[in-house]
Amino acid sequence: MTDTPLALAGLDHVVLRARDIDAMLAFYRDVLGLKVAKHNEPLGLWHLDAGGSMIDLVDVNGKLGKAGGPAPGGAPNVDHVAIKLAKFDEAAIRSYLASKGVDAEEAKTRFGARGDGPSIYMRDPDGNGVELTGESA
Repeated sequence: MTDTPLALAGLDHVVLRARDIDAMLAFYRDVLGLKVAKHNEPLGLWHLDAGGSMIDLVDVNGKLGKAGGPAPGGAPNVDHVAIKLAKFDEAAIRSYLASKGVDAEEAKTRFGARGDGPSIYMRDPDGNGVELTGESA
C-alpha cells in the first residue's frame, strides 16, 4: 500500500437523477424521513440530509439534469444506496414501509461498512435500490 494524502472520512453525498422529482421527493423525504437541507431551484437540485451524509436529487427536466443528458431509459441510475439506521426493528420498519405503499424485502444479513448486519432492500420510484442497514453483529 502506498502513502496517500487522502484521509478518507466517509461518504459525503450521492447524486441521483430523477425522472419524476415529485415521486422521488415523496419517497426520500416523506417515506424515509430525509429532510431537505437546501433546494437550488434554478438548477433543479435538492440536497437531502441523510444523517451526516447527503442524498442529492437532480430533476432530469431541470437545468442541471438536462446538462447530464437524457434520463435513464427504464434502467435505474445506481444499483443501490445504503442508509445506516440508528435503530433496526425489522417488524416496525416493514410495517411502516407497507403503510406507505413501499414493497420491501425481508431482512437479511449482509456485509456493509460496519461489518455483517441486518438490512432491508427496496426500490425508490425510479427503480434505484435502497438498503436500510442496522448495526453489525
